[in-house]
Amino acid sequence: MTSIPEARWLDQDENRTWHAVWKLMTWLPARLDAQLRADAGLSLADYNALAEISAAPDHTVRLSELAASTNMTLSHLSRVMSRLETLGWVVRYPDPTDGRSTLAHLTDGGWAKVVATAPGHVEAVRRYLFDNLSAEESRALGAAAAVVASAAAPTGSARE
Repeated sequence: MTSIPEARWLDQDENRTWHAVWKLMTWLPARLDAQLRADAGLSLADYNALAEISAAPDHTVRLSELAASTNMTLSHLSRVMSRLETLGWVVRYPDPTDGRSTLAHLTDGGWAKVVATAPGHVEAVRRYLFDNLSAEESRALGAAAAVVASAAAPTGSARE
């Protein structure tokens, strides 16, 4: 019979931290998604895709890179891109330098949607995150989140 390795159980402080992080990861995206749906008719996934494309050089990005930066599966990203393409906010086309890749480009209408949506989204981020933290807490959270995000990023991800 194989022995089961002893678990490294969380102590009381670690357990408290883990539960706070879990609630943050669960509740904050839900609040941001609700705000975006109510104010702009977008899901958080839709907005994240549009925002990532808008920040890319020439408002163009490879779909594989977009999937990594938004933490979407290619299947989920494909559904998001189809919706955004139908709305006229993005176009997809083969990468002329690499026939195996597909590029997504933000249209003028997509840029206008990002510009119109961003103020409400930023206000929600402020309301749920920054308005509840001191400047010191904000810096500490940012530093800790960067370390954890780096450790948790998928292998080969652009986020490494």
